[in-house]
Amino acid sequence: MKIGIIGAGNIGANAAKLFTQAGHEIAVANSRGVETLKDLIAELGQNARAASIEEAAQFGEIVFVSIPFGKYETLPADAFDGKIVIDSNNYYPDRDGQFAALDENKTTSSELLAEHLRGARVVKGFNTIWFEHLKTQGDKDLPVEERRAIFIAGDDAEAKKTVGKLIEEIGFAPVDTGSLRDGGEVQQPDTAIYNRNLTAREAHAILGSEGY
Repeated sequence: MKIGIIGAGNIGANAAKLFTQAGHEIAVANSRGVETLKDLIAELGQNARAASIEEAAQFGEIVFVSIPFGKYETLPADAFDGKIVIDSNNYYPDRDGQFAALDENKTTSSELLAEHLRGARVVKGFNTIWFEHLKTQGDKDLPVEERRAIFIAGDDAEAKKTVGKLIEEIGFAPVDTGSLRDGGEVQQPDTAIYNRNLTAREAHAILGSEGY
């Protein structure tokens, strides 16, 4: 599968490593330009290349977005038409600035991204796991229910299924929290599952006890 990675910080770079190790072809982009990606691309090997943001979006069947949420409107919306987009972002007002619609619980950050990328199929995911755990805790030898959970949410069932398969390929367990609205709320910072080291079995128990 071809995967575009937009954002080469801690989450984006580690996701890129896991995807290439699983045999996928990737194109990596960041806001500073392809020259700044030389070391990462060399580390990733022959299945990876540096690209502009628009090129990475057009390249991928899946596009993994890992940029500060406050910059989401800088993404070239047309380049994402028809793509499955994994939204790994979180809203942090101190970093991103204030978004009244989010502060007033009128919507979620992933819904705002989906509104901007109208032709894309957005799946929230990879936003509740610390990058060090993403780097080290995947284990394909474990039964899925005993693996570390990576939560997903979205309004497109087939897109979630595709992302879930990718999560299993890198040794984690996909746990579906629902729609971009309700499921996205469940995954926000300071919730019961945010940044917690949970197996899929434990995650399902918590989600059930919380009434989700």
